[in-house]
Amino acid sequence: MRQRRVGVASPADRRRRPSVAETRRYRRLLATALCCLALSAAGCTAPGSPDPERIASDPWADRPVVELRFEVADDLTSVSAWQRIVFTPDLATCDVVLRAWPNKPLTAEEGSSLVVSEVRVDGRPADVDDVAAGAPESAPAGTLIEVPLEQCAEPGQEISVETDFDLELGEDVDERIGTSSAAEVAWFATAFPLLAWERDRGWARGPAVPVSGEMAVSEDFELASLEVVAPSRYDVLGTGSAMGAEKARDGTTLHRFTAPAVRDVAVSVGNLDVVERVVDGVRVHVGVDAAVAAADPATWLASIAESTRDLVELLGPFPYDDLWVTVLSAQTSGIEFPGAIQFGDVDPERRRGLISHELAHMWFYGLVGNDQGEHPWLDESFATFAQIVADGEDEPYVHTPDSDLPPVGGSMSSWTDFRRPSSTYYDTVYTLGGAALVEARDRAGHQAFDAALSRYVRENAHSIATPADVRTAFEDLPDVLAVLREVGALT
Repeated sequence: MRQRRVGVASPADRRRRPSVAETRRYRRLLATALCCLALSAAGCTAPGSPDPERIASDPWADRPVVELRFEVADDLTSVSAWQRIVFTPDLATCDVVLRAWPNKPLTAEEGSSLVVSEVRVDGRPADVDDVAAGAPESAPAGTLIEVPLEQCAEPGQEISVETDFDLELGEDVDERIGTSSAAEVAWFATAFPLLAWERDRGWARGPAVPVSGEMAVSEDFELASLEVVAPSRYDVLGTGSAMGAEKARDGTTLHRFTAPAVRDVAVSVGNLDVVERVVDGVRVHVGVDAAVAAADPATWLASIAESTRDLVELLGPFPYDDLWVTVLSAQTSGIEFPGAIQFGDVDPERRRGLISHELAHMWFYGLVGNDQGEHPWLDESFATFAQIVADGEDEPYVHTPDSDLPPVGGSMSSWTDFRRPSSTYYDTVYTLGGAALVEARDRAGHQAFDAALSRYVRENAHSIATPADVRTAFEDLPDVLAVLREVGALT
């Protein structure tokens, strides 16, 4: 365990930021005004609105409020950053826990990192315990940042946590954080100290492991402000709704974004060919870096539109007003974030399935959250299922009790004992888990299964779901529960 004392000084030129109450009041007034301008004044209800039974519940009223500022270096290899979180715990706590996921093994070993330099709690300097929690020896810091409170906080007591931190971006990294000097592009996501609180459960301290997959867990938070300062010659893709840009005399431009409820943030900066289009009410932004060869932005956008419509028919309204997509020549697959996706420069034969899979994550992990380290099947198996159904694929369900594959419901740590951890994880959680859900749908009947799935999405929206929530949603369909038990997803 590493321990250090961090200072208190805040940058002298940092302007006063609006309070949480001011921000929320402004957002409510703005949303109401836009609604009434765009729609009929009679209740602000659009003709042909989706069935209320298909609409998700509202976000948690006391969700954390996050402000982020990223200042990207001119050479796109590093980022200086600041964050403020206003957090109201629903349980008593004597510390605050943040996660630095860029320091996990497969990311840190490629040269990317996140290092916190200062922490302030309620405006005062704080001690920090920097815990490795699975970070490799080569990482400059751990994945777990523990901040002891001077006095324990009671439920409902507001806590303000500010952090100053720096990012290093590895060259041509096939991961969520990296930079490419050849393509003149940088990308970084889950690249800030992520609040690790789970309602009714407390802090998530699970270790990072050397498996190719996500391990984060986060409640929805209100992204009150995302500011990205980048060289003016570059395009910027963010998260949420774009709120304008301002050029400065030093050759940089400040880009602003905001979002009512997300679990993560993704940003791309660089020489991008960007196209934008409204697809069934969703503003889709696609940026392709200069070295991508397999397809142009318009081709990507057309495929995204097709997959989105098929998924909406299966899962209900798209969870976000904006979707930001970056296609990167350095990547080989896809990585999802709430309202944002990073894709690799994949060939046409893989493109449709990959697009549908990552888009399905807008519902499974984006809207309905889960602990990706403890229960990865809750997003990956469901996303694969939705991909198979939406794309009309024929995915055989093959499983026997003596199968060499481990249980679908295993945690990320359970795959480290296998000779090829990442491949075994994929074969089990993605392939077998997705096919098992398709088989369960066939056995129970499509209409009954889809109705139960809709209820699961609606009742667990804006929360962190568990296997018990799946069991509850499908309790009237014993065939579904039987299949999930066969593959070890449910006990």
